[in-house]
Amino acid sequence: MSFINKPFRYRNDGTVFWLIGINVVIFALMYFFGFRRLPFYLSMIPGLVIERGWIWTFVTYMFVHGGFSHILFNMFALFIFGSRVEKHMGSSEFLLFYFVTGSLAGVFSFIAYYITGFYGVMLMGASGAIFAVELAYAVFFPDAIIYIWGILPLRAPVMVLGFTALELIFSITGRSSGVAHLTHLAGFGFAWLYFLIRYRINPWRRLWMR
Repeated sequence: MSFINKPFRYRNDGTVFWLIGINVVIFALMYFFGFRRLPFYLSMIPGLVIERGWIWTFVTYMFVHGGFSHILFNMFALFIFGSRVEKHMGSSEFLLFYFVTGSLAGVFSFIAYYITGFYGVMLMGASGAIFAVELAYAVFFPDAIIYIWGILPLRAPVMVLGFTALELIFSITGRSSGVAHLTHLAGFGFAWLYFLIRYRINPWRRLWMR
């Protein structure tokens, strides 16, 4: 077993709740305590990464949200899917997975924005990492049933791949402007690679060919 595949000692410390707490605190500082400049320093803005070397924003952008509905839906998804994924992976592995996929999604988005000349975009939100967590949920629990809007039952793989297909369509057509569809897709893609490289698991086989 190589270093890249060496597992952590299992522990379950409720890391998901710490992540949610940090997101909520930053949101509260922004909207209730007057720290209006905070998104400027934490969001990933390609022009500032280039001009000032603000590479920490490849991580911190995941903790900034643009409004109440933005943080509500992201934190709800992190709680629903992340809690069970963390319990299965263990807290150390979950943290590694969350930050690797989320950060790489930020780097990928930076490259895409740089190439296309969108230097002033403010990338914020945990959605890239949460898309990765949703893929992990589907890989670990392929028979789980998710009720969309509390009504429509879907198997976890159908839900995840369906959402991914929608993100791809929106990204190509330009619909739902203002939403970082490319970052969502990147989170999904890097999660797929994470399973291939670290777990030596082919997600496709877990999702459909068991």
